Amino acid sequence: MNLPPQTVGDVGEQGLLQRLLPFCATNIVGDDGALLAIGIGQSLVVTTDVLVDGVHFSDRTTSAEDIGWRAAAANLSDLAAMGAAPLGITVGLSLPPDVTLDWVEGLYRGLNLCLNKFNTKIIGGDVCRSSVITVAITACGQVAPHRAIRRSAARPGDAIVVTGPHGGSRAGLELLLHPEQNNHLEVALRQSLIENHRRPIPRLDIIAQINEIVKDNWPVGGMDSSDGLADAVMQICRCSGVGAEIDCNAIPLFPGWQKFGCTALDYALYGGEDFELVLCLPEKEAISLVRQLGEGAAVIGKITAGVEVKLVDAKGVYPEQMLNLEAGFQHF
Repeated sequence: MNLPPQTVGDVGEQGLLQRLLPFCATNIVGDDGALLAIGIGQSLVVTTDVLVDGVHFSDRTTSAEDIGWRAAAANLSDLAAMGAAPLGITVGLSLPPDVTLDWVEGLYRGLNLCLNKFNTKIIGGDVCRSSVITVAITACGQVAPHRAIRRSAARPGDAIVVTGPHGGSRAGLELLLHPEQNNHLEVALRQSLIENHRRPIPRLDIIAQINEIVKDNWPVGGMDSSDGLADAVMQICRCSGVGAEIDCNAIPLFPGWQKFGCTALDYALYGGEDFELVLCLPEKEAISLVRQLGEGAAVIGKITAGVEVKLVDAKGVYPEQMLNLEAGFQHF
């Protein structure tokens, strides 16, 4: 009996990525951006991100300016995750013909509002007709090869650092989707969480601090947490061939998390779009970095020699559990 051909939905997002890997250059793909040698002392980092109407954004929750900001922030965050300084972005824009010019100009205003914070420009792109709005960004950056942050560089004994609180973007999204809920929240807190979702800040601001603290003690393992904290830790461990233990009590949660009850930790682990960095480096340097970054940054666990990625409770109240790569958002 002939079996029907497998579909993308059958294998899921991670399965699809594994099918595509053999078609790509070895030792290039697998991080937040591709690292390409361009001369002595510098490497070019190239990253691409696609946002699709109805999948990544909706006029129900996000204005055109917010979409532009988030599109720029997602790509700049990928550069930050590689330790790279931005050089510029190109914008591929697919549009139905009935989209208003006001919407398109709002999108580009949002792009520039975010880019201008980091002295970065739009340097090219393309537009075409489509049945659905799609925004495809390619960002370029540069980094000294020995200072590139890689997912494959985590080592047993490394401390795991997060550069800021997690779960705020997902909490903000829930407030936008269900404004009738959580109406007991203070107005300022509600607006702050919504802003976390609409206008995330890529952590390019801390690359110089990482370089100063780590000095010559490279490599540093890491990536950003745009797909969720659990996803970031597990992707790093998978690429590095290591395991990890994460203390649930050490994870810095978003302001007002207590009012979201038991969902707050789930938002932090699997909510995504917080755009913080998850870094693996020696304990001494990790503590120094957290101290310098201040409130919100934390050491949340350690890299282990095994392959299991565990969420543990140092207080002994909750049983340990394995983190699940499939629990966060998956496209298929």
